Amino acid sequence: MFPELLTWFKAEYPKHVQTKLDMGKSCVRFKKVNSLPYDLIAELCRKVTAEEYIQLYEKVTGRH
Repeated sequence: MFPELLTWFKAEYPKHVQTKLDMGKSCVRFKKVNSLPYDLIAELCRKVTAEEYIQLYEKVTGRH
């Protein structure tokens, strides 16, 4: 839903993790707990508030 964030995440991911990005439509899969890029995930979470996500979701789906 946030194309600019997707582009940012795809560019940043290889800087934090050695393995190939395994991502679905709305998820990122990690095969090993010790390979979780906690700093990257935290930075991603700081980029979009829950309110911003909900507003965009409602706009895209037509639900209010």
